[in-house]
Amino acid sequence: MSLHHRPLRVLAVPVALVVPAALAACAPGGSEARVEPPPAPPGNVAGFCAALHKELPETVAGLARTRTEPESDLTASWGGSAIVLRCGIPRPPEMLDPKQGGVEVNGVSWLLEKRGDGGFRFTTGMRLAYTEVLVDKEHATDAGMLVGLSTAIAATVPAGIASY
Repeated sequence: MSLHHRPLRVLAVPVALVVPAALAACAPGGSEARVEPPPAPPGNVAGFCAALHKELPETVAGLARTRTEPESDLTASWGGSAIVLRCGIPRPPEMLDPKQGGVEVNGVSWLLEKRGDGGFRFTTGMRLAYTEVLVDKEHATDAGMLVGLSTAIAATVPAGIASY
């Protein structure tokens, strides 16, 4: 019997069990996240970051966007502090290490760093503003969560080499 003609088995799962599980997967880890903005970047970089802030997706890796404290065009978060973005950071020294790993997602290059807590730090390269994304251990399963972020960055932060 081919796979195309095998009978399909459907499991009946009560809706009362499915809906709370689905909502829990999307629920933010808190109503706000404490995110320290980077030191004030140059004016043009701050402008790129403000444009990026407006284009960021409402969900990343199934997590809803969370308000940051203090509020800033340089920061964003999803799922409380599960995923935190800071735009306009100074160039990280690791960017100069040729042994560092990286990945390209939707035309945006990312430096990849494993953190001591099991999470990851992703930092954009070859853009006129450096942007970092900190991801906790639970959500650092793959770089797929960078897809929506990369699309927003590609649309708002021009390619090039930041001068700071």
